[in-house]
Amino acid sequence: MELPLVVGVDGSEPSLRAVDWAADEAVLRGVPLRLVHASLWEWYEGAALAEDLGKPSDKVLADEIVDGAARRARTRQPDLKVSTEVLAEEPEYALVREGRRASALVLGSRGRGGIAELLLGSVSLTVAAYATCPVVVLRGRQDKQEQPVTHGRILLGVGEETHGSAAVRFAFEEAERRGAVLEAVRAWRCPAHETADHPLLAGEPAHLHEQRAAETLEAALNETAAKYPSVQVRRRTAEGPARKVLLDASATADLLVVGARRRKQTFGLQLGRVAHTLLHHSACPVAVVPQRS
Repeated sequence: MELPLVVGVDGSEPSLRAVDWAADEAVLRGVPLRLVHASLWEWYEGAALAEDLGKPSDKVLADEIVDGAARRARTRQPDLKVSTEVLAEEPEYALVREGRRASALVLGSRGRGGIAELLLGSVSLTVAAYATCPVVVLRGRQDKQEQPVTHGRILLGVGEETHGSAAVRFAFEEAERRGAVLEAVRAWRCPAHETADHPLLAGEPAHLHEQRAAETLEAALNETAAKYPSVQVRRRTAEGPARKVLLDASATADLLVVGARRRKQTFGLQLGRVAHTLLHHSACPVAVVPQRS
């Protein structure tokens, strides 16, 4: 059974951009597209509009949202199989549950105007933190343009996992589907007492940290790279905080892939600081791929 690509839609422009991106992605994957609208608020606030239109109050706005999104997806990809669902519950819970039967979840950011454009909505952030499938959040230019520029590059942030990383596999799959270059980046830093730019301390300590970063990068990639011989891989180590290194690199990437460790307990922080920052500020869409502890 083909698991669908699921998109959370709420009628906002960012969510419609997510529909566009997901429709193209579903065609690349050869899977159906499922559009889900979940909300409690509209089910109670739609009564006045329902009376004017002569429709049941629990169906007015919700049906219009998913129907419009479905038309948009079919216009963009006429041969794509599209289904819709309206759920009367909190969107965070509904989408996390939908993710159990999805190949991936796609969401738009909810920032609107001014400083708010830099920030991620609470629904997208919560779903990215708790979903059991990969979650792609549309950030940067894809959230603002009809036809964003593509760079033919998938960016992968390599963390501490040295083998069997779900994020690494996801990044290779995306690069293969798109015929894109995969740029894998491992950031490294010298401790303060080994600062690389100090004239008495530069040299060997910095070199050792960089060497360990390169070894971690090779260990993370080699096994998976052998399974995707058609993917061109660029390996890069970079000195600096991982958040800054990846944010800078996201300006010329089509998708940024990072892993997120999922703990056995369902409470507490489920996103690391790096993934959290990237979801708020990346210049391109971010895919958060869960990795079970």
